[in-house]
Amino acid sequence: MSFEEEVKVLQGTPMFRGVDRARLRLLAFMAEERRFNDGEPVVRQGDSGNSAYVILSGGADVVIDVAGQATVVARLAEREVFGEIAMLCESQRTASVIARGDLRTLCFDREPMLQLMREFPEMGIEVARSLARRLERTTAELARLRAAPAPAPP
Repeated sequence: MSFEEEVKVLQGTPMFRGVDRARLRLLAFMAEERRFNDGEPVVRQGDSGNSAYVILSGGADVVIDVAGQATVVARLAEREVFGEIAMLCESQRTASVIARGDLRTLCFDREPMLQLMREFPEMGIEVARSLARRLERTTAELARLRAAPAPAPP
């Protein structure tokens, strides 16, 4: 994928949709392209997080391990972002992300990304909006699960 195609993917990413093209070019320049094979972990739940990813092509599954039980909680596709929570909060990864098929990503390290957000506040606003939308979806899903009747014991 060419540099300009990477910029075009960033333009179509909800998190970066309102960001000026020149700033997206700078962001793409700072990123590193990474490839993963089917079933390969991109990030692991519990690891420290210092980077975020944008999917250029392919897909990935978001997997949460609770008491040894792995559950796919989301399926990611092209132009979706993951890893930004741990990157921004300097915390552990809240889930594992596993490549589904051949996966190509752009990886953004914490410090350059934070520097861009300081220099271009509108980028930070878009990141906050994206995180708020994700929180809204997660909250709605949690409410749906809590409202569902418990399965009858066998």
